[in-house]
Amino acid sequence: FIIYTKRNRQSPSVPVVPNFSSSLFLSTGEPSKIKTMSDEEHHFESKADAGASKTYPQQAGTIRKSGHIVIKNRPCKVVEVSTSKTGKHGHAKCHFVAIDIFTGKKLEDIVPSSHNCDVPHVNRTDYQLIDISEDGFVSLLTENGNTKDDLRLPTDDTLLAQVKDGFAEGKDLVLSVMSAMGEEQICGIKDIGPK
Repeated sequence: FIIYTKRNRQSPSVPVVPNFSSSLFLSTGEPSKIKTMSDEEHHFESKADAGASKTYPQQAGTIRKSGHIVIKNRPCKVVEVSTSKTGKHGHAKCHFVAIDIFTGKKLEDIVPSSHNCDVPHVNRTDYQLIDISEDGFVSLLTENGNTKDDLRLPTDDTLLAQVKDGFAEGKDLVLSVMSAMGEEQICGIKDIGPK
């Protein structure tokens, strides 16, 4: 607050800055605490799911064939990319044709090349096959010696036949498991010889 005093003939008007302490007195004579912004408590509620960490942004123009991309919220492997230049002031657009890495479904998307796309974190892990249950689940041995029993047999017919036949023959099999965006699926098999 700046209070100007009345101008008299000897001295021009001089601004007077009153000295306020940290508390003000109301007309009742009671001190009232000045509330500052730092005194307010902030409570933030997170409504976003943890899915944000399952992907990372990458510029559409830098994604190539055999790379990965998220189309319609599905992790996909890019099988074809074509870039088209548009009008005088338009942006170049990337046309992606991709295959869902879990379902094998073909998906397409068109994105301006300067925009960011979501790219899934895709990991492959090898596990040794211990057992196949009657209800179609496999029991796998992890690196730390625990078992992983939450995966079904592969849906791909040739891979399914290889797993079942190899297990029936008593072979020592290592299964490759692909994981992306919270999903896992058996995607490959290696025969490391008889047990």
